[in-house]
Amino acid sequence: MATLCTYTASLAVFAFIAALLIAFYTAGSGVTWSVVSLTVVTVLVSLWLWSLRRRNGGTDRRMCVLVLGDIGRSPRMQYHALSLSKHGYNVTFVGFLDTKPHQDVLREEKIRIVPIIEVKGVRVGPKVLTYVTKVILQCLQLLHVLLKMETQSHILMQNPPGLPSIAVAWLVCVLRGSRFVIDWHNYGYTVMALSHGQTHPLVRLAKWYEHFFGPLATHNLCVTNAMKVDLQKNWGIKATTLYDRPASIFRETPLKLQHELFMRLAETYPQFQSKESEEVEGTVFSVCDLAGDTVTLRTERPALLLSSTSWTEDEDFSILLTALEEYEGFIEGGASLPSLVCVITGKGPQKEYYRKLIDSLHLEHVKICTPWLEAEDYPVLLGSADLGVCLHKSSSGLDLPMKVVDMFGCCLPVCAIHFNCLHELVKHEENGLIFRDSRELAEQLKSLLSDFPGSGGRLGVFRRNLRTSRGQRWDDNWDHNVLPLISAP
Repeated sequence: MATLCTYTASLAVFAFIAALLIAFYTAGSGVTWSVVSLTVVTVLVSLWLWSLRRRNGGTDRRMCVLVLGDIGRSPRMQYHALSLSKHGYNVTFVGFLDTKPHQDVLREEKIRIVPIIEVKGVRVGPKVLTYVTKVILQCLQLLHVLLKMETQSHILMQNPPGLPSIAVAWLVCVLRGSRFVIDWHNYGYTVMALSHGQTHPLVRLAKWYEHFFGPLATHNLCVTNAMKVDLQKNWGIKATTLYDRPASIFRETPLKLQHELFMRLAETYPQFQSKESEEVEGTVFSVCDLAGDTVTLRTERPALLLSSTSWTEDEDFSILLTALEEYEGFIEGGASLPSLVCVITGKGPQKEYYRKLIDSLHLEHVKICTPWLEAEDYPVLLGSADLGVCLHKSSSGLDLPMKVVDMFGCCLPVCAIHFNCLHELVKHEENGLIFRDSRELAEQLKSLLSDFPGSGGRLGVFRRNLRTSRGQRWDDNWDHNVLPLISAP
């Protein structure tokens, strides 16, 4: 009510000044219409800026979390939103709503999702025109959404993607007196370079853009110490390393929950269906004695190999497919190895391309399926798997694959492809193995699964190491590194 009265009083003052200037003009006092117009515009702009920066008792407990991508496929930003809400912040979560976010985000009363659409730009003419119009339309949409909401104490934004959201978010923070925080997951220009090449004009423009606007943020977060050093050395940005940590939902899955998920997946994917005719409820991995309601894993079950992906250029899945063909050759050559069910989860632009490659394979002992899982089912499947595979190859060499973090949260050993800072996460011969090509991956699969389903081999050792070396979970890590930044006066 007080704010409304103040606003009304300001309008009354403006009306009085405007009336006074008009009176001077009509009285022949020498005041011209240009002076009157300039004064009116100045006062209007001042009032608009004042209204944008207007704060109330709740402003310091409001934060905007922004991702120019799919909220449902942005787990780290979902974790940010949940952590903020746990500490009493009212969160406005802005992003695309293509896939359903985690149920905890949807249930949290302090989190309000504001969906934006992915604009396409003009579809006729040269590609550069499409790109430019897309950026302009996206700018206008973001400005409208961010200026329409109540004043926020901070805007926390994921980068990449950062074009045009870094510039727009910074401008809104300047206009509204908010603090701007960038969470650097990677460098956007290096991702663009995967498809366009380092020397492409758009890539060079994107690099300049990130270098110019990045240092304007109030605070910066990043995902590795290697990126922290690079930001300081080459960008002049002082960042806080916030390692990805598994949320509490990532843990080893009890047998009953494993069986329930396998049964649901078997309804759609024949790779999970049992081929045996039996009276008990069963899948290719598990059986449930309905009389005693007890679940057991089959002794002769296949090994469950799991990988997840966004099906983008920084993950070459032909490496895994070639390794699986070699693994098939090991079995046909007489090696005592289990059959495999390889599950590759995720959505992305190259999925159909790889599905065609998968369909062209003729493997008897290796079955591959590519489901999209609900957010609640993904950690259950991770906690049910026998071995994870990661093909993420950082475009900058400075970020780490969150999928491996989640796998480790479920005590799932991993085979991961090598890149520069991977050692910050995967410890070779301790919690997994690092490979460089398909042949090395095939040999690692053969070695790790030679004792399956027994737990005495290297695979069992890696799993026990993960159980005994559990580090911080996300909540503790966030409270230690992020909360002091946003709560500082």
